Amino acid sequence: MSETILDIERLSVDLPAWADRAQAVTDVSLALRRNEILCVVGESGSGKSVMARAIMGLLPAPHLRASAGRVLLDGEDLLQADAARMRAIRCRRISMIFQEPMTALNPVKTIGAQIDEVLAVHTDLPRRERTERIAVMLQSVRLSDTQHLMRAYPHEISGGQRQRAMIAMALILEPSVLIADEPTTALDVTTQAGILALIRDVQRSRHMGVVFITHDFGVVSEIADRVAVMQHGRLVEFGDAAQVLNAPSHAYTQALIAAIPGLTPVTRPANETAPLVLAVRALDKTYRASGSRGGRDRVVRALKSVELTIRRGETLGVVGESGSGKSTLARCIVRLVHADNGSVVVRDVDWMRLSRRQLRAHRRYVQIVFQDPFGSLDPRCNVGSLIAEGPIVCGVPQADALARAYSLLELVGLDRRAADRYPHEFSGGQRQRIGIARALALDPAILVADEPVSALDVSVQAQVLRLLADIRDRFNLAMLFITHDLRVAAQVCDRIAVMRDGEIVEQGETARVYADPQHAYTRALLAAVPGRHWQASAARSVAAGSASAFIEHHGAP
Repeated sequence: MSETILDIERLSVDLPAWADRAQAVTDVSLALRRNEILCVVGESGSGKSVMARAIMGLLPAPHLRASAGRVLLDGEDLLQADAARMRAIRCRRISMIFQEPMTALNPVKTIGAQIDEVLAVHTDLPRRERTERIAVMLQSVRLSDTQHLMRAYPHEISGGQRQRAMIAMALILEPSVLIADEPTTALDVTTQAGILALIRDVQRSRHMGVVFITHDFGVVSEIADRVAVMQHGRLVEFGDAAQVLNAPSHAYTQALIAAIPGLTPVTRPANETAPLVLAVRALDKTYRASGSRGGRDRVVRALKSVELTIRRGETLGVVGESGSGKSTLARCIVRLVHADNGSVVVRDVDWMRLSRRQLRAHRRYVQIVFQDPFGSLDPRCNVGSLIAEGPIVCGVPQADALARAYSLLELVGLDRRAADRYPHEFSGGQRQRIGIARALALDPAILVADEPVSALDVSVQAQVLRLLADIRDRFNLAMLFITHDLRVAAQVCDRIAVMRDGEIVEQGETARVYADPQHAYTRALLAAVPGRHWQASAARSVAAGSASAFIEHHGAP
């Protein structure tokens, strides 16, 4: 058996007095062995990231503090180490990859300068040797054109490249322990598959211990040696990956597994006689940007002669990698971005021919639910005002608009008293429900959902997907559902359009496309779905009874 390299003994982390519970982490004991990947699974608020930050000595003092327990790294208690000692330990013996590299990286420093800072602080290497070492490290995490990348700023590279740069920074001093906090959550399936393979390969080649934090059991099935499941700060299940994935013993674990969307499409009878409510024809959009630091101008054809139609009551899914043009397509349809050529016909009116003033009378027919509800909701307005704003602008009396807001809050599963609260007072899933209520306030004919569940836990994701399906059926809406998650698309979409580099390369009924994909790119996307070969159906069927009983007594996880 491999030696234990990181030993967490009865760790507790206290929350401030105003929090909803006394402790973020309560009496957690875990051991990480050398040469293994330990996956820590749980929903938002389960204490996963707080535990990771306690290990790294990065708790936001004085609000959070480790009140009990020990964290032993090769026998040394990190909780007793002072700030200077922790600075010496970080990166050299234990490193961390953060969830969102765009916020973790310094926006005013180049990638090379940020990785060089680690070497400059922890080694005596001259600049030339540091530069050579950085280039080798970037190549080892499968990044090409290293010289260009070292001179680039974070915003100038893709999400997958930023995440690989973060991995390079974490590994540059060859630590014995790596903590990866949700490193693939917002990535598309092919980029995610590449990052997972990279972490596994690096772990094996360097004989590291890896603590991999995630809420995605598909990811767990790809890389985990052992699995720890956390709920409300407590460890509720711990064991070998095969045992936890295929025969979970705790009802909470069973409920999480039962909430995982399957890859088998949900089929609904098609209504070929329903009227067309949206027709997109030959839509083109090109972005042009001046070259940075004297470079050549950059030209990106985001959309290339895109064509699609949606009938009333139908959901069309648009899937593809980041940069494929999905969100640009959504914004062109809603006219948040003006396309260069083509037509967007909504209820027999071509929006491309309308002036801004004319468009205002038609906007109510197409509403959008954004990927990040926190970023799209004005933090200065209470929820009632946010939902009522659209109808008021369109001439509805304020009292009637607020009454409509109350009824919509109840429709999306929130109490009408939520109207007096502000966006920051809600969870991510609740904020997404508020975004849906706001989109419905104008009785649209078309609902555009742009990655509406990509950042949500699986159980909250399942709730929001059920809500969207219920709303579509209740109001007979047409829905354009944009996602990079093919499991999610299988559950809600009647038809699928696969986008790559601004083009739709395949389109058809979801069941047909999943069963017999015609394009190589579609086949690659389906093959990259994490956990695709994990036989979760048996685990889900075993879990179903216990999960339903758990939800009855405790609510959805």
